Amino acid sequence: VEIAASTASIDLNDKLKAYRRNQVQEYLVWRVYDGELDWFRLREGKYIKLNPNDKGIICSDYFPGLWLAQDALLTGDLGQVLAILQEGLKSPEHENLVKK
Repeated sequence: VEIAASTASIDLNDKLKAYRRNQVQEYLVWRVYDGELDWFRLREGKYIKLNPNDKGIICSDYFPGLWLAQDALLTGDLGQVLAILQEGLKSPEHENLVKK
């Protein structure tokens, strides 16, 4: 996870290349000044941007149950962020991950 202010261009370019070389599976950048969150997933050697579902939630492919309410985070509604995260941690997918 990167929280980027003045380094957003570095975080989205140079670091992304370094993470790809090291096979980092998912990478998040919170661009504070832009009010944006970018969540990338490594697929076939390239990062693709994950988009929120129809409920505004981004769900990790790599860590089942890691759910993030994007709009709630960006507007500072941390109660909603936590509620959605807890919902994801109760999902069958996360329970299967924990059992491994």
